[in-house]
Amino acid sequence: MRSFSIAIAVVLAPLAAALAQSPRPDPVPVQRQVEALFEPSRDLLDVKLTVDAMVDPSVNTAAVKSMVDRMAAEIAEMAGKDVDSTAKLTALKRYLYESGSWNGKKPFRYDLDDPLGEKPANRLLQRYLTTRRGNCITMPLLFLALGQRLGLTMALAEAPLHVFVKYTDDDGKVWNLETTSGGGFTRDGWYRQKLPMSDRAVANGVYLRALTHDEATALIAAFLIEDHIAKGEFESAIAVSDVLLLHYPNFAYGLVKKGSAYNGLLRRELAGKYTRLEDIPADLKTRADQWYGRNMEAFAKAEALGWRQQDGQVQ
Repeated sequence: MRSFSIAIAVVLAPLAAALAQSPRPDPVPVQRQVEALFEPSRDLLDVKLTVDAMVDPSVNTAAVKSMVDRMAAEIAEMAGKDVDSTAKLTALKRYLYESGSWNGKKPFRYDLDDPLGEKPANRLLQRYLTTRRGNCITMPLLFLALGQRLGLTMALAEAPLHVFVKYTDDDGKVWNLETTSGGGFTRDGWYRQKLPMSDRAVANGVYLRALTHDEATALIAAFLIEDHIAKGEFESAIAVSDVLLLHYPNFAYGLVKKGSAYNGLLRRELAGKYTRLEDIPADLKTRADQWYGRNMEAFAKAEALGWRQQDGQVQ
């Protein structure tokens, strides 16, 4: 592993003053809140709404839950009584993606202005329900929440910077459903062509695999890491990532964001304050050396799983 001193020129590069002066809240309460997301009684809709409310306290979780439950009841009525999973899935797709009286002739569409949900506000499920314009995060989560309420067997799955749904039919066959495109059936090969990924990442289950409940919870909660990084709250970002990686050790994206948080911590504490290595106080230099080592370690673990830099944004 390279020493901190080798990278000092990069770390000491200029950084926005606002980031350097960001507040430093105690990460322990946040860590406890994140751990509570993994309680077995919580379904993924509850997890998503709790995470959204942690990012934006204006989110009305009760109203969103009520809306989703109402939508599920309407879809069940549309599908009919005593029907198989195929009929329920067909009704779900129709309800969301076709124009009709059931959705006020305003179906849910892919937001081509922000398809990856890069704007934090667009990652909120409440906003998706309001605008009917979603991305590769909100669209699969709503689809999954509704499908599970209909009794369908569904799970989340990942591709580079993308989330989709794995659906198991009544015969036990597993299908990929691309919720950004009408919930259509999509082959693994299509994802590998459109969103290139390494063979190692696929073999290690980083991509194209149905996630367990805990893994899906970690995936949803990664929004918190991004939010804390954006606010310059790097200690909190690291604390959140530690919880997520405890429940999902092979979460490559979580490892990458943890590494990014350590990089942000280094830059916040050093950039604009010191121009030479010898000017840094000994205790800070020791801590900085540790932070740099953990940054390198996190990225090395992600790369060992098959993650590549082109798989996702690095800060």
